[in-house]
Amino acid sequence: MADSKSIAQGRLGQVKDFLTMQKPATTIPFDPSSTKFPQRKDVPQAPYAPPGVPTAWVWGETDFLGRLNLLTPTRVKAAATSEIKTGEMVSLNLPLNHPEIPAFARESFKHEIKTLAENIAYDEKYELNTQSGTQWDGFRHFAWIPTPIFYNNTHGEDIIGPKANHKCSIHHWSNHGIAGRGVLLDYRSYAEKKGVALNSYEADRISYAELEACGRDQGVDIRPQAQGGDIQIGDMLFIRSGFIKTYYSKPVEERNQLALRHHELGQNDGQRYAGVKQEDAMLDWLHDCYFAAVAGDSPTFEAWPTNQEYYIHEYLLAMWGCPLGEMVDLEKLAQTCREKNRWTFFVTSAPANVPGGIASHVNGTAIF
Repeated sequence: MADSKSIAQGRLGQVKDFLTMQKPATTIPFDPSSTKFPQRKDVPQAPYAPPGVPTAWVWGETDFLGRLNLLTPTRVKAAATSEIKTGEMVSLNLPLNHPEIPAFARESFKHEIKTLAENIAYDEKYELNTQSGTQWDGFRHFAWIPTPIFYNNTHGEDIIGPKANHKCSIHHWSNHGIAGRGVLLDYRSYAEKKGVALNSYEADRISYAELEACGRDQGVDIRPQAQGGDIQIGDMLFIRSGFIKTYYSKPVEERNQLALRHHELGQNDGQRYAGVKQEDAMLDWLHDCYFAAVAGDSPTFEAWPTNQEYYIHEYLLAMWGCPLGEMVDLEKLAQTCREKNRWTFFVTSAPANVPGGIASHVNGTAIF
């Protein structure tokens, strides 16, 4: 009887999809142009995934783009048409030499000017850890720790050593391009308005319920369109926790000392930053919205260190193939959104074309 009911419900769903012109993604590899994707709990296991790994490697066995596949020409064109109204541009990048002392014991940016012919011609040289400032975490950056395995069956030996290759290299993103509709949730302004304390240099956790309330305050329903909300498939999410504001409000010596706090993976990590909360509601939302990318203004996006047995990095990067941006400068963007009372915009990013690359400076611009 239960099987008959299930079959009937399935047929009704197919009829509804036909009548509403929906194009559901049901079998792996998913078609990026689909208009309906399954919720996290319903995603089928990729046949090429190791047993017991809760993957969402849904774009094919040789895919290295992950959710950037959702940035189809149709979606990019629609976003440009709907979002670019005045042509005003807002940079999303910190100066390359900020932070002066990067978090997690990373190297500081070095810049050297070289004289070719005095008063006539000059070159310059950069020395840059791509994780030191405004950054995209690539799929080679963070593994699913229990295995350990990176996105789409990429392993450490694919990244470094005699068997190194270009699986999940950042240059695949560069060759594809990143452009589409951005959505800003200005949580810091909402928290200040509501009298909610948030310490950027502690592991203060922003829950899904708080982001939902923040969105409601902005006039944005943060649920995916499939659930009646305003988030469209392929949107790029930006969450302002206010880290950049806090960073620049502190004396140079103090913020540099905070960056030098002891680092080790786990609960005893002295590196502590506010960010989104590790919880099922957050995982479901980040997954089910089918964001093409997510980003924040802190060094970690998620609250750090985690208070669970997992990091959200593991899900976003290793499981879902969702680009993760950190230390994105959202201060002017938030100001512009408030002035215009609109929280969506067109956004572009040009990752570095480095074969074998792990990550990249964002090189991002929002356009209104």
